[in-house]
Amino acid sequence: MNLPAHPLRSFGAWEGSPQKPLVIAGPCSAESLEQVLETARALKAEGHTQLFRAGVWKPRTRPGQFEGAGYDALSWLQTMRQEVGLPFVIEVANASHVEKALEVHADAVWIGARTTVNPFYVQEIAEALKGTGIPILVKNPIHADLGLWLGAFERLEKMGLTDLAAVHRGFFSSYSAPYRNEPKWEMSFELRRQAPNLPIICDPSHIAGQRDLIEQVAQVAMDIQMDGLMVEVHPTPTEALSDAAQQITPLRLGQLLITLEANAPKNLALQEAIDQEREKLDQVDQHMVELLRSRMDIVHALGEMKAQHGASIFQMERWFDLLQKRGSQAEELQLNKAFVEELFQLIHKYSVEHQMGVYTASRKQREE
Repeated sequence: MNLPAHPLRSFGAWEGSPQKPLVIAGPCSAESLEQVLETARALKAEGHTQLFRAGVWKPRTRPGQFEGAGYDALSWLQTMRQEVGLPFVIEVANASHVEKALEVHADAVWIGARTTVNPFYVQEIAEALKGTGIPILVKNPIHADLGLWLGAFERLEKMGLTDLAAVHRGFFSSYSAPYRNEPKWEMSFELRRQAPNLPIICDPSHIAGQRDLIEQVAQVAMDIQMDGLMVEVHPTPTEALSDAAQQITPLRLGQLLITLEANAPKNLALQEAIDQEREKLDQVDQHMVELLRSRMDIVHALGEMKAQHGASIFQMERWFDLLQKRGSQAEELQLNKAFVEELFQLIHKYSVEHQMGVYTASRKQREE
């Protein structure tokens, strides 16, 4: 991707760093003019927020839930910008949304996780935004598919849109606990590797799913040098019409930002101690890889035996037994059982794939 050195720098104050992150804050949904104004005034008074966020159209999993105030909310945001002075960003999911956003001169738009997952939707939005130069935030797709995420930026870039930033909001997973969405921080690392000049903003609200975990997630985001935070804020979070559990008050947001630590320890003695422990970790990791090599040698031998005798590659009873034993061992050693089970699911997946390769090669050799 051939993006500018740091797209958001063209917006002056909209520039983030781990030491002073770009802060995007506001309610999950714009519920009324009063709620929008109350939230914005409190955020303005706190002095950290550069961009006010609010959902106008809310894509809900099932009908019957609050789906946003729609067009009415756009006038509320215009009033807020005029009276409070905060620029605003809204979510767009189709060309009609883009048209309305441009009519009210939205300062920026974002593409949500449910939209990023569909290239048809992204292409429609990219074509509708062509020639506008408006800043665009793109949330990661619901599932951990880096290609879809990168593809969204590429479609926008082809339309001449270069003021772009990514929003890391976590991914759906059966093992996401204690969070709502699994962070999968490694996805943001790979995104930065492939698009090194693209700002990445963390959405700790959607990762956490509950307000008591937001600070923890935000701290990690700063530790791994993300460029900013996108936080859901409501004057009375428990009364919010959508995502009440993951919203915090403007006051709490201010306290969170003040208490966030710098991304690297300043104490040299502490850094030296950390480096020593990391050396121990490296030794353990090296040993783990060597053990995996030994395990794969056994897997290979088993594959050859199965191929010679026509035995089945996958044996359900063996898989259940392996999972049960390793899960029980994890509990005995006071390790997270879900972590160990997921690890062995991955090991087993590649073991089966390797044995299938051995099996296929053996059969081909016999046929020749």
